[in-house]
Amino acid sequence: MSGADLRHEQERTLTAPRRRYSLMARALFAVTDLLYGRAGSLEKFKVLEVVARVPYQAWENVAYVAITHTHSLPHFARRVFDFVKESREQQDNEQWHLLIIEELLRERGARQGFFRFVLVPQLLALFYYHVSWILYVVWPSQSYRLNADFEDHAEHTYMAFVAATPELDARGYDGAFASDYGTFATLSDLFRRIALDEREHKEQSLARLEAPRFGLGEARQPRAEAR
Repeated sequence: MSGADLRHEQERTLTAPRRRYSLMARALFAVTDLLYGRAGSLEKFKVLEVVARVPYQAWENVAYVAITHTHSLPHFARRVFDFVKESREQQDNEQWHLLIIEELLRERGARQGFFRFVLVPQLLALFYYHVSWILYVVWPSQSYRLNADFEDHAEHTYMAFVAATPELDARGYDGAFASDYGTFATLSDLFRRIALDEREHKEQSLARLEAPRFGLGEARQPRAEAR
């Protein structure tokens, strides 16, 4: 995607309304805003990316348990495994975001205290993991909706950060993870691309609402196939 295309997508995000966030999502955002500020920053993005990976980990964990119990229904198990692969791809994408942001922070020599940048993000991630896991088991559509809220918030926060930080245009990105994630003419384009990833994750979660468990239809479907 060209720089012009990325700038166009930035405008799309900034002119689009945010989702109507759930109480749980608003609580998570309030905590991060209180500890790391309302505006976007590399430090805040690091925390968001630590937390952003965990719904995909939770869904993957539940899906692997399902495969264990449904491997005698190979067609169903295969579709669950395809869901696992998709969740892993999204998780890996969030991981690249985290690694790149950590690289940029270290280049800048940013000081990151243990409490705010190690302990609290891990506690937030642990809490969010268990909420996502429980919701997925008992009410999967709500787990997807919560993730869509989180990704929508991240998308808007990244794009607003780019709009408010013109100095990002002064250098590009060709760092340690460029061969995996890509090179970019400016850091603005890098963060626009990350924001678009968050949008795509949001859209994938919303698409799953039609068939919430493992991206499939009714739970009784594999029994029908077995007959």
